[in-house]
Amino acid sequence: MATPNPDLPGGPPLGDAEFDAIAAIMQSDARIHLVIAKKTLVHGRLSRRLRMHGLETFRDYVRLVGQDPAERAAMVVALTTNHTHFFRENHHFEHFRNVAMPAIKTAARTRPVRIWSAGCSSGEEVYSIAMCLLGTDRASAGWLRGADVKLLATDLAPHVVESVKRGVYSDSVVAPIPDAYRRAWVRPAGNEFEIAPEAREMVTARVLNLFEAWPMRQRYDAIFCRNVMIYFDDRAKAELEHRLVEMLLPGGHLYIGHSERLVGPATAVMESCGQTIYVKPGGAA
Repeated sequence: MATPNPDLPGGPPLGDAEFDAIAAIMQSDARIHLVIAKKTLVHGRLSRRLRMHGLETFRDYVRLVGQDPAERAAMVVALTTNHTHFFRENHHFEHFRNVAMPAIKTAARTRPVRIWSAGCSSGEEVYSIAMCLLGTDRASAGWLRGADVKLLATDLAPHVVESVKRGVYSDSVVAPIPDAYRRAWVRPAGNEFEIAPEAREMVTARVLNLFEAWPMRQRYDAIFCRNVMIYFDDRAKAELEHRLVEMLLPGGHLYIGHSERLVGPATAVMESCGQTIYVKPGGAA
């Protein structure tokens, strides 16, 4: 029987065997590598699930997860971290505006342009990209009239995908948006703020596990997959990065998080062109 752990306040104790079972599910279902140092976090987040189901022990909860696919999926979501903000790691958006967008504008004259925010969380990243494309006023968005430019936002967690679809944020959340973008593309909505229809109409939000089959068939001019791979081991990182690179058009850019790096086959394909920014050689996207 597990003994109480003073480092785990409230709720029943989380034994090592139950933690290992939970970690194995996270590894198999989402490729998230849970180390023992995360035991307090796991206990805190899953204790709520135990209370919701009226369970007294983590052994009972692990048994439930083994029998109930819906609860298993809910557990994975509960242990997924969703943290982001508008224009996070702003050097990526500066590069996107100054380097990627001129080629994107040229390409949009003759073909569809597609951009993917993979692991989009609650949407701040994809709407930051949309505002860059729209520019700082309606005149600067003129190039998009008649162009086929679409942004895909995907995440494992259904509740954050719903947040993307709503496009409504609190005052503190929209505060990092540069003033010119905020004046142009953010609207008051009661006590909150709503992203303007011009930006929301560019975005399609979908639930997607990055380690399951991808339904997309087109390739992308740019992919943002930032601060997602910090939760994976090197094998999972190499697999995901390889798949992302395959989805890029020649000349397309991949943006990853500030503490992330390319590993495995992707390193032989991509060229570094900035701080955690890579380009796929072969011509303008």
